[in-house]
Amino acid sequence: MLFKPEAVGASFHQISRGGDITYHGPGQLVVYPIFDLDTLGMGPASFVAALEDTIILLLADYGLTATRLDGAPGIWLDAGTAPRKICAVGMKISRGCTMHGIALNINTDLRYFSYIVPCGLPDKAVTSMAQELGRPLDMAEVSETLQSKLRLCLPIALH
Repeated sequence: MLFKPEAVGASFHQISRGGDITYHGPGQLVVYPIFDLDTLGMGPASFVAALEDTIILLLADYGLTATRLDGAPGIWLDAGTAPRKICAVGMKISRGCTMHGIALNINTDLRYFSYIVPCGLPDKAVTSMAQELGRPLDMAEVSETLQSKLRLCLPIALH
């Protein structure tokens, strides 16, 4: 590996989840839900779609129009014109149980993404809610909004 993560105060960890390299750090809301899909009555694709729907609904509450982008995992802004990834999605499912999940860029220092090819997509930009809205956001408030949207999108009551 040519890049030395420690040179910018980062570390590198190899894991086995969907997708390619990503960044997790301050200013992100990283959610790794652990569910038994049989208990939920869902398959892998419908579970991932529910997580994506959760983020799309959350972003709409902040006036951001987000969507999926064919051939590129995650949640995107301006997918049809100038796509910018705002949320990474990477799942692994083993014995019907989910692992890993999503990383929503809220107040994220986007410079860290310049050291990697996020999710293996060299020609795509990365953004954050703060960058799009022109102001920092309260992480606890966004987390509460996410929880309420998860309750809408998953077929169980979350506590």
